[in-house]
Amino acid sequence: MAAKLGARAAMVAKVGDDSFGLATIDNFNSHSINSDYLMVTNEASSGVAAISVNEQGENSIVIVSGSNEKLTPLDVLRAEEIVKKSAVVICQLEVPKETSCSALKLAKSHGRTTIFNVAPGVSFLDQDFYTNADILCLNETEMEMVTGLQVTDVPSGRKAVECLQERVAGCVVLTLGENGVLFTERSSPTEIKHVEAERVEVVDTTGAGDAFVGAMAYFLSCHSHLPFQEVVRRSCVIATCSVRARGTQSSYCVEHLPKELFLS
Repeated sequence: MAAKLGARAAMVAKVGDDSFGLATIDNFNSHSINSDYLMVTNEASSGVAAISVNEQGENSIVIVSGSNEKLTPLDVLRAEEIVKKSAVVICQLEVPKETSCSALKLAKSHGRTTIFNVAPGVSFLDQDFYTNADILCLNETEMEMVTGLQVTDVPSGRKAVECLQERVAGCVVLTLGENGVLFTERSSPTEIKHVEAERVEVVDTTGAGDAFVGAMAYFLSCHSHLPFQEVVRRSCVIATCSVRARGTQSSYCVEHLPKELFLS
């Protein structure tokens, strides 16, 4: 999404030496994403995900990690040059925890803005994740796994954000689907703010979280003067637009986005 919106993006990852891996590389190249740090291994097949979507547009995903599990902290260190050149670094958990954590630490050591998307959700995170993430982003399910608090609406979401903020050095961002986004800011971590989402006809929610995170990275890097609340608001609009079409990347129809999103 960040690349589709106009950011210069790079990917540090590992794919298998198979047709899925080749297709992944071709896909990145077709979107002008720097694939210099996209490594190929013959130790595992490429990671894949089987996605099913019900009549309400809600998705269920079965992930086979494959080559993703072969990405190591050493691989991250080999990509230090591109990390140093980046304004924003995004990490998540479809690779080993220690690899994501090392990437966060490396990015912070070079003064880069770090976004840690806690996906897929886990029940335990080392304190280093909380220390090195400028922005910790999760959805309701992931928040429940991390905090043990059930999130069903905005009030319960506020309680969970308040609980998690006690562990986090940066900001907490909790996406709530049709209920919008709850978030904190570094300047006022005890104040939990709410951005509402536009009510739309939901076709497919797959990839909405990735659209939100990618949009947030785009605005933080390419519109860095924007207040964080406006970054969250615009990212929420983009994620909402994505659920109106089927598919993941195919739902990222940036040409149909409101032009006001790109104004200073």
